[in-house]
Amino acid sequence: MQAVCFSTPAAIAVLPAGRLAGPRAAVCARRGATPTVRAAAAAPAAAVEASELDFATYIAAKNAAVEQALSDSVPEMYPERLHESMRYSLLAGGKRIRPCLCIAACELMGGTMETAMPTACALEMIHTMSLIHDDLPSMDNDDFRRGKPTNHKVYGEEMAILAGDALLSRAFEYIGRNTPKVVPAERTLRVLVDVGKCVGSEGLVGGQVVDIMSEGAGADEVTLETLKYIHAHKTGALLEVSVTSGAILAGAGEEDVARLGKYAQLIGLAFQVVDDILDCTQTSEQLGKTAGKDEAVGKATYPSLVGLEESRKIADDLIAEAKGLLSQYDPTLAAPLLGLADFIKNRQN
Repeated sequence: MQAVCFSTPAAIAVLPAGRLAGPRAAVCARRGATPTVRAAAAAPAAAVEASELDFATYIAAKNAAVEQALSDSVPEMYPERLHESMRYSLLAGGKRIRPCLCIAACELMGGTMETAMPTACALEMIHTMSLIHDDLPSMDNDDFRRGKPTNHKVYGEEMAILAGDALLSRAFEYIGRNTPKVVPAERTLRVLVDVGKCVGSEGLVGGQVVDIMSEGAGADEVTLETLKYIHAHKTGALLEVSVTSGAILAGAGEEDVARLGKYAQLIGLAFQVVDDILDCTQTSEQLGKTAGKDEAVGKATYPSLVGLEESRKIADDLIAEAKGLLSQYDPTLAAPLLGLADFIKNRQN
C-alpha cells in the first residue's frame, strides 16, 4: 500500500484594502486588522461554497441522464422478483458520485458523457451490490439504507444476495456490450480489467475482509495503517477506478491517468474519514442509515484512533492535496472534480 502524505492547505488570500473604504473604515481603523483578517478567513470559505455549487450544478445537469440510463440498464423482466429487487436498490437514489466522477473525468480528458455512461452505470451497479451485501445480517446487519428499508428487509436474504450477484455480473456485461464502438477495444478491455481488479481481493472485497477481521480487535492490533488499507480498498478502490476509467475511455495519457488516480485515492480516503466522523456525530435520520454502528460493533475508525479534531484535519489535508493535483487542468473542465472534493469534506450524510 502506498503511503499517504498530508499536505498543508494553501495560504489564505487577503482581500484588497479598498474593500475597507466607506463608512466602515473608521470602525476598521479602531479595530486594527480584524476586519481584514475576517475577510481573508471568509475568502476560502466562499471559494469552497462556489466550488460545491459548481458540483451541485453539474450533478443536477447530469442526474436526469444518469437516472434514466440506470433504469434502462436493468429493465423489468422475468424473473420479475429478482429484477424488482435489483431495481429497488439501484434506483433508490443517492448522490451518484461514482457515475458523475466517471463522466467528469472523461469530459476533462476530451471525451463525452455518452462514451462514459455505460461504465458509469456499471460502477453504480457494483456500488449498489456492495451496499446490498454490506447490509446483510451476516455483515453489517443494517435495517435502513438511503432512508429506506434495506434490500433484505424487503425481499429476504436469499433474494438480496442474488440481486447483488446479478448486479455485479450485469456490470461487466454492460461495459462490454454498451460502450460505444468508436471507443478502441483496447480501452474498453483495460476498463474491464481495472474494474474487475477494484472489486476483487485486491480491492473492495479485500478491504471488506480486513474490516471484518478488525471488528472488536484491540487498539494494538488495528493501527492507522490498517485503517488506511481498509478505507483505500473498501471505499477508495471503486472511487479511483471511477475516475481512471473515465479518463481511459477518453484516451488520456498514462501521466494523466496516474494523476487523476492519485486524486481519486485521496478523495476516497477523505470520503471514508468523513464517513467515520458522521457515524459518531449525526443521527440516523440525518444519515439515512443507522448511526453509531461502528462503535457498537467495536470497529476501528479515525475518530476512535486519533480523535475527532485530528480526523477533521486529516480530511481537510487530504482534500487540499487532491485539489492541488488538478491545478494544471482547465479550471472550468476540472470544476466538477474540484467541487466533489469540497462536497466530500462538507457533506452531512
